[in-house]
Amino acid sequence: MRIVVAEDLYLLRDGMVRLIEAYGHQVVATAATGPETLTALLEWRPDVAVVDVRMPPTQKDEGLRAALAARREVPGLPVFVLSQYVEQLYARELLADGSGGVGYFLKDSVFDADQFIDALERVAAGGTAMDPAVIAKLLSSGTSHRRLEALTEREHSVLGLMAEGLSNQAIGQRLFLSESAISKYTTSLFGKLGLTDDDSGNRRVLAVLAYLNSP
Repeated sequence: MRIVVAEDLYLLRDGMVRLIEAYGHQVVATAATGPETLTALLEWRPDVAVVDVRMPPTQKDEGLRAALAARREVPGLPVFVLSQYVEQLYARELLADGSGGVGYFLKDSVFDADQFIDALERVAAGGTAMDPAVIAKLLSSGTSHRRLEALTEREHSVLGLMAEGLSNQAIGQRLFLSESAISKYTTSLFGKLGLTDDDSGNRRVLAVLAYLNSP
């Protein structure tokens, strides 16, 4: 994968570059400010970008706004946000176009290299990789979409784990259910969300985005 790393802290930025390259991927550019981030993303159009939220010059939301601006110019540009903060408004905007290729982790939720690289690869492939803490924050900010209200408690649990990027097998292990049982739950929730086999997009991604971007 070709990756852009946007992080203003030198040691963390350098550490991510070394880690990513140790796993056989290429860091094509790094950025330490919001404007540098936008320039790098538009110039390189990477397979995925790792972006901090708060960056110079104001240390507010420059990184995330740069990522959003880049996705408007390059629709579907995969973005993996890695931050200490959950910026709800811009996170929802990132999810709103429904194209997938979105991840959002809090820095203190990354426990090992394999977890980080696996999340990056899922986002680069057009999927989602969401931190449970970010999911909780987004869902606490409003009421559920009417279609989501039709889901059972178990279907909500399955969809929440799907948002983290887990496969049916991994969801089954987390919930102590068989993979076939999870498959039945996913088929049911897809139906309730109006996502059929005829949909051109990835149903898992569309379901997750509906879940996370509910008003």
